Amino acid sequence: MAKTFLTVILCVVWLPVVAATLDGVRVHESPEATRIVLDTSAGVKYKYFTLDKPHRVVIDLATATPAKGLDVTKVAKDLLRIKGLRGAPRGKGFRLVIDAKLKLQPNAFTLKPIAPYGHRLVVDLASFDKARKKKVAAKPQPRPKNRDVVIAIDAGHGGEDPGALGPKRLQEKHLVLQIARRTATAIDAKPGYRAVLTRTGDYYLAHRKRTAIAREARADLFVSLHADAFTSSAARGASVYTLSDRGATSETAKWLAERANQSDLLGGVGDVSLSDKDEVLAHVLLDLSMDGNRSYSIEAGQSILNQLGKMTKLHKKQVEQASFLVLKSPDMPSILVETGFISNPQEARRLSQKEHQTKLASAIADGIDQFMRSNPPPGTAIAARRQELRHTIARGDTLSEIAARYGVSANALKRRNAIRGDKIRVGQTLFIPSEL
Repeated sequence: MAKTFLTVILCVVWLPVVAATLDGVRVHESPEATRIVLDTSAGVKYKYFTLDKPHRVVIDLATATPAKGLDVTKVAKDLLRIKGLRGAPRGKGFRLVIDAKLKLQPNAFTLKPIAPYGHRLVVDLASFDKARKKKVAAKPQPRPKNRDVVIAIDAGHGGEDPGALGPKRLQEKHLVLQIARRTATAIDAKPGYRAVLTRTGDYYLAHRKRTAIAREARADLFVSLHADAFTSSAARGASVYTLSDRGATSETAKWLAERANQSDLLGGVGDVSLSDKDEVLAHVLLDLSMDGNRSYSIEAGQSILNQLGKMTKLHKKQVEQASFLVLKSPDMPSILVETGFISNPQEARRLSQKEHQTKLASAIADGIDQFMRSNPPPGTAIAARRQELRHTIARGDTLSEIAARYGVSANALKRRNAIRGDKIRVGQTLFIPSEL
């Protein structure tokens, strides 16, 4: 007979609760973990532990019973880490067993009601090896010559964090993910750019995890997308935020306090690590990085705001500053874009429309492009193009004569300047390609 081993009892939580009903079970998967959410009619008393051979995670709910007709076996299908769920009454409570495909490290906690959700017990299941794997600081690799400008697009909220709520059960988390995907597409369509999405599905990411993803991609700009809400339904318009002075000061102090264990790179000051720097030098590097990136953030934010103002109403015409945690990254310019007010019925309807989302995405991408062309990151293709020779067409000039003058082919000249045919106009500026 196969033996069953109890590997570890992780947690027992005792709460002053009344009998509850297990109303539903939901599953969210992210690249980091699988999240199981138990919706209950009231706060629950619970404990959980793991078993081996085979791998299982067991959750015991005291004084809780499943709602009539609830079938937990139908919840988990085609999941990365889980084979399935099963459950049965246990005394006055209920036992939920998670059959796992591999050894998992669970972490459970309760959440209080927040519309549209009631009481919840959340269980996050990460790979056991990944949960214990120590990150080793790697020496930064040199970036390729004429690389793409990397833009991190962050869709706010997600998973158990719905964000602001609009009419007809509209949730901010779904809305901004749609806009983020369209923005990434608009950015990727521009030569010399590459977009990276921090969130690709309906799952929650901690604020610092979002910036960590951008940092791993060595992003040149971090853009977090949201949809605003206010007590008055009349409030409307898009706005852009950057980090405030107070937020910058507190984040510098936090990074200095953690620098002994810090393997993150400061891209704004030459891809360096703080881990081997003395306190004074680390402070100087952080101040330089934070100040420089905040200045770039304001300029980038204003460029995006100007483009947004061409296609939608603005809530404020100037970039605002606040201590949003998601903006507190000293190693890259970071902005937060409120695409509109989801609490305004008319604006919420527009924000839900594909056409309006596409226009928002194009405006954001155009604003980024405008800023980057004025401030091209070193080593990028955009920076190389900015250094190219330029020729302003005078009366009597022809493409073939201009090409011969600069020692390039006429076809290369046309490709670089997106010219079809042979027509040019007086006063037009041509970029002279450095290679045939």
